[in-house]
Amino acid sequence: MASWNSVPLEITYEVLGWLAFFSWSISFYPQVILNFRRKRVVGLSFDFVALNLTKHSSYMIYNVCLYFSPVIQKQYFEKYGYGEMIPVAANDVAFSIHAVLLTSITLFQIAIYDRGNQKVSKISIGILVAVWLIAAICFFVALPSQSWLWLISIFNSIQVFMTVVKYIPQAVMNFARKSTDGFSIGNILLDFTGGLANYAQMAVQSIDQNSWVNFYGNIGKTLLSLVSVFFDIIFMLQHYVLYPAKKATVSSKLEREGKEPLVKSLDQSVSENV
Repeated sequence: MASWNSVPLEITYEVLGWLAFFSWSISFYPQVILNFRRKRVVGLSFDFVALNLTKHSSYMIYNVCLYFSPVIQKQYFEKYGYGEMIPVAANDVAFSIHAVLLTSITLFQIAIYDRGNQKVSKISIGILVAVWLIAAICFFVALPSQSWLWLISIFNSIQVFMTVVKYIPQAVMNFARKSTDGFSIGNILLDFTGGLANYAQMAVQSIDQNSWVNFYGNIGKTLLSLVSVFFDIIFMLQHYVLYPAKKATVSSKLEREGKEPLVKSLDQSVSENV
């Protein structure tokens, strides 16, 4: 297994990795907090959350297996060379586990809070069933030959596919409603920061090793950053450029409602009922 050639680059790699970890990890909390404060999840795409859970679950399987399994690491070195480094860092493992936990909490909030007439679409349900069915088939294909690296690569491909698909329902919902109310922009800003830091971390490792195997050896991590940044830009445009007036109107309405007394006087009640 290769070692670092430059201590400053190694330190930079670790700093960028944990910056990505904290940015991505914290990015889950604004939506959870927003849901908790509103006691409703209207405006948040349930398809986005459901697809996101499968995405992070697949990413967790890939990271945990490649980081901890000597057997899979050996298969990786045999394929890409013993002079290469494992393309999964400790922060990748920590993030993916944390992501599964927080996404599960968001799904629980969807189950208990006011969700209006929103529900998970049949298309998303079909995608989820198909993805896990393919994963199960691939497991039994890999079992006889112990092709574990190939199997976790399938999970890595699944998480890339789900990363592309998961953002679409929320972007479409924002477009249809002409509003981003109910969808936390804080989540997007932190996700954007994490995506840039993650991509920069991979670049630093490649510069140190004078090899770009790190990018195509873990194509899932590469595409994860690029796709996330692309959709984050779309959401930021929707929030700050395309639909700011609608959001401002809704916010003003909520402020006015919040200033109204909880208990109205008897005279007010009578006059309103006349």
